[in-house]
Amino acid sequence: MPSTIEETIAELIDSSKPLLSSRLADLSNLSSEEVGLFEQAWASIESKRRRQIMYRLIELSEDNAKLDFDSIFRNRLNDQDAEVRAKAVEGLSESEDTSLITPLINMVGQDSSEKVQAAAAIALGKFVMLAELEKLRSCYKPRIERALLSIINDKMRPVEVRRRALEAVAPLSLPEVKKAIKEAYYNNEPKLKVSAVYAMGRNCDPLWLPILLKELTSTDAEMRYEASSACGELGEREAVPYLIELVSDPDAEVQLAAIRALGKIGGSEAEECLEECLNSPNEAIRQAAEEALNELEVEEDPFPFKFDTGLT
Repeated sequence: MPSTIEETIAELIDSSKPLLSSRLADLSNLSSEEVGLFEQAWASIESKRRRQIMYRLIELSEDNAKLDFDSIFRNRLNDQDAEVRAKAVEGLSESEDTSLITPLINMVGQDSSEKVQAAAAIALGKFVMLAELEKLRSCYKPRIERALLSIINDKMRPVEVRRRALEAVAPLSLPEVKKAIKEAYYNNEPKLKVSAVYAMGRNCDPLWLPILLKELTSTDAEMRYEASSACGELGEREAVPYLIELVSDPDAEVQLAAIRALGKIGGSEAEECLEECLNSPNEAIRQAAEEALNELEVEEDPFPFKFDTGLT
């Protein structure tokens, strides 16, 4: 027999009871009245358990796309607990509802928590991509751009927030964005430099290729990883020989990034390397190569199914 929302809330309040997935799933797609009941009960739930609830709701929504906890996440954007606010932003990261843009801009600029600011910057990246693809009303683009660039250019801001803002704004094909990426790359802060290389991939401009090819031979594994991924986004065949070298990199994550990039770039040389990877004794490499080859097949023939129209 299905539980009522009142029964579910009662169990959530009682810290002696475990947080059952079946109970938490009852919080999906709540009506406005049910949301009100949940809000009234929230203050009665102890702080540690509130955080646990937020973590679990995100896990459940990632495992099952049919579950929708957005009404709960939205109401927690103003929670007193910074950890809860950060998880609320994360929970809304897949939402394309433009009503979230203003609160996210406010959070990235004004929230007292560095973690919340960084989470809000990451979430704005979704809307940046939509704006660049012209899937967002034109009035939103300059607002988001100004907000993120102001964060990047504010040297008093925490590096973690500045780098996430840079990564978020990167898809915009604007001179100011390219300037910000370039300045971050030549900055003395290592984390900003890594984010700049990641941003080059999201910016999708071939002008970054010389820098990326150079970073593929970096002594820093994290930089080689990001440069490999960025080369995959650019899709330039010139990167293929360098990526093939990295398939045998001493760092396992770099190997996988290079394989994925080869699958995105394609070409006979990349395909030959990926087929060789299918014979690797390493299961992770075999699986990554198989997925990359499947991606190549889709790219080469996006309409693999032929339909017989009956016409001759």
